Amino acid sequence: MRCPYCGSEDTQVKDSRPAEDNTSIRRRRICPDCGGRFTTFERVQLRELMVIKKTGRKVPFDRDKLVRSFEVALRKRPVERDRIERAVSGIVRRLESSGETEIPSEQIGLQVLEAMKSLDDVGFVRYASVYRDFSLAEDFEKVISEINAKIARDPLDR
Repeated sequence: MRCPYCGSEDTQVKDSRPAEDNTSIRRRRICPDCGGRFTTFERVQLRELMVIKKTGRKVPFDRDKLVRSFEVALRKRPVERDRIERAVSGIVRRLESSGETEIPSEQIGLQVLEAMKSLDDVGFVRYASVYRDFSLAEDFEKVISEINAKIARDPLDR
């Protein structure tokens, strides 16, 4: 692993342990050249995934981008980082085990919407407004009506 401070390729692992989400390994490293200390995370990757954008362009799947989209939608909401990590890990696991190497961005978006529903109603509406490209207040009203109808059907499913 290259040192982020001096660029040396000779870094040493000082400590390894499972990360909080138990889907990765957290490694503390030190650079013998400059003495810099840093942390890396190692994850299992079953296959290299490509995302097919609406334009047809293909880009490598980026787990961090998926995490950022959750964080943006859930900013200032009472949702623990842990739950976000579990939701993202679940989506990534489903994508990797689907057998497909090229996945349409719409499919990923639908999985995020589904996960948002169970995490936070406000985050769900925020994400849906971008994903579904809301342009009118009625678009928000429609989604909120869907959420309220779901709550009315099953008030304990919150």
